[in-house]
Amino acid sequence: MTTDQLGPRPHSPARPSYGRPDRPAGDRLLFLGEALRTLQSTGALAPSGPELVNALVVPVTSRPDRPLSVLEVGAGTGVVTRRLAQVLRPGDRLHVVEANPRFAERLREDAELARRGPQIGLRLSACRVEELPECGPAAARGRNGGTGAYDGTSTSTSTGTRTSGTGERYDVIVSGLPFTNFDPAQVQHILDLYLRLLVPGGELTYFGYLGTTAARTLASGPRRGARHRAVVRLLRRFEAAYGLGNRTVWRNLPPARAQLLRAPGCGRAPQPTAGAPAGPSAGAPARSTGGAAGGAR
Repeated sequence: MTTDQLGPRPHSPARPSYGRPDRPAGDRLLFLGEALRTLQSTGALAPSGPELVNALVVPVTSRPDRPLSVLEVGAGTGVVTRRLAQVLRPGDRLHVVEANPRFAERLREDAELARRGPQIGLRLSACRVEELPECGPAAARGRNGGTGAYDGTSTSTSTGTRTSGTGERYDVIVSGLPFTNFDPAQVQHILDLYLRLLVPGGELTYFGYLGTTAARTLASGPRRGARHRAVVRLLRRFEAAYGLGNRTVWRNLPPARAQLLRAPGCGRAPQPTAGAPAGPSAGAPARSTGGAAGGAR
């Protein structure tokens, strides 16, 4: 895993730009190529459209008046990342996690992210979210008084100060992972991890494409169709426990539904894990993202 502070690299020679397509077209070509090569982990054939992006960044655009710490998981070519960089303010922090090395390199080369990076503490971890140091055994040792292995620097969050190795917590997590491409056990692990990484009352957004269950069964057979349905049931239980609302984005290819969820707040008993049956969480106000505006992967 590598973690980079994204910003100007004064000692690096400028790379020639001749022969490169414009960024949107180049991103679409890169995304399509990676989808054809690694569809299981990429999960789509094209980056998400502007309306879906706007729905995913709702917790940041409707933010409280204080610095925010934001984690984006599965950034792809950076459509959501660039939107987050636009709406975050100086003093906020944005941690981007992208496991695909080609997508990670695209993010490192992005001029807009390099320009905004120093203002919003932007950094990139080229790994899976499960591999972040603050999620592993080293972080647990740090919380118990040992020395952790977090590669960042000491910072303060909206809920207090943390030092390297103790594990960072985030006010907002934006996830672009294709959950229905994963096994149910892996999805449950990631969702539980998101809850641990959020501050009390922190918010999470993710999305899923509409009509994929029947398509998956027809294209891949009954076994993968059954796995797909199991993941969908798991997500619905998770949304019943923590959901605030959702927005269906018809003007996306394919149409998608963005979910907005909230982690348990201070003083509230922990909810069941993602794989356990649960009803609506007490005290979580219903909130629709139907009026959301902003772009994914």
